[in-house]
Amino acid sequence: MKRLVICMSIFCLSIAAHAMAAEPVKIGMVTTLSTKAGYLGEDIRDGFKLAIDQEGGKLGGIAVELLVEDDGRKPEKGKQIAERFIKKDNIKVMTGIVFSNVAMAVVPKVVRGEVVYLSANAGPSVLAGKGCSANYFSVSYQNDNLDEVVGQYVTEVGHQNVYLIAPNYPAGKDHLAGFKRYYKGQLAGEIYTKLGQSDYAAEIASIRAAKPDAVFFFLPGGMGINFLKQYSQSGLNETIPVYGPAFSFDERILKAVGPAAYGVKNGSQWTHDIDNKANRQFVEAYKNTYGRMPTLYASQGYDTARLIGSALKAVNGDLDNLDNFKAALKAANFESVRGNFSFGSNQHPIQDLYIREVVQTPEGEYTNKTLKKVFSDHVDAYASECKM
Repeated sequence: MKRLVICMSIFCLSIAAHAMAAEPVKIGMVTTLSTKAGYLGEDIRDGFKLAIDQEGGKLGGIAVELLVEDDGRKPEKGKQIAERFIKKDNIKVMTGIVFSNVAMAVVPKVVRGEVVYLSANAGPSVLAGKGCSANYFSVSYQNDNLDEVVGQYVTEVGHQNVYLIAPNYPAGKDHLAGFKRYYKGQLAGEIYTKLGQSDYAAEIASIRAAKPDAVFFFLPGGMGINFLKQYSQSGLNETIPVYGPAFSFDERILKAVGPAAYGVKNGSQWTHDIDNKANRQFVEAYKNTYGRMPTLYASQGYDTARLIGSALKAVNGDLDNLDNFKAALKAANFESVRGNFSFGSNQHPIQDLYIREVVQTPEGEYTNKTLKKVFSDHVDAYASECKM
């Protein structure tokens, strides 16, 4: 009888251990789902969910549970959500923040504890350089990257006097700094606007008066839609070309902007026409699932999920030893939709960067077409400042 009790106890412990192992890994997503910029977080979420759905609720063969909350583009709300995820839900893996001001309020605090944060979008310079952390990975870019490639291209095509415009928040300053790092000409002007601004009449008047060769702008989401429409209505697009990073030329913005964006060249690390197996299947699956072309944000959400899956597989879903999980993340053993992808010393991407052009499809819609690769295996400018 005693032997039976012992055997039953061992059996019960085995069942309990199996049940614990079967608990899904919780992933906390803090992102922007409301305001005019809400579609950005929606695309990150949808790209991430697609990867989970393709594995039947798993990533890397490990069951996962995705918890998603809307930060409303407010840093304080983002902090509150993150704290709740950690304290109430015992989450050790977080992602999803769209805006750099929210990231700067949330990320430095959460990565001081036993939490790993993977950025599916925001890539402020501080977190790439002096503020880097072993618990922080950027799967998207460092903010400056998509502007650096435009600065190089604009220099190559011979523009000598460019006017700059961006919102007055960390990402806006990073993006213009990135452009200026590779642009070799003169500046006709440099203006920082209010975040969320919708009327650009004053800025367009200043551009007209300055008479630059070209305009470079970083105005994500609804800001970019408004600026491009108003710029076209002013007639300046016929004589002064505009350039920008991909954030103002994603597929959903192009639906809203229409012909006002035609012919504009923009910098990106991804386009739906990049020809590799992972990207072809992602684009097709995304269109079939959501009925729309994926954006840059969707591709980043998808890659982030695939990266997490590769690391979960490597540690068999065990996050008790985060060092093992982080080592598996840094190995980047997954097929990125971008093709070449690895992490630098500061755990930011080393990747190729492209110039795209807005073109019209035979159906009359507007989309991006890859024009040329400008940088191969590009490393961000702040990696040397990271002392990990």
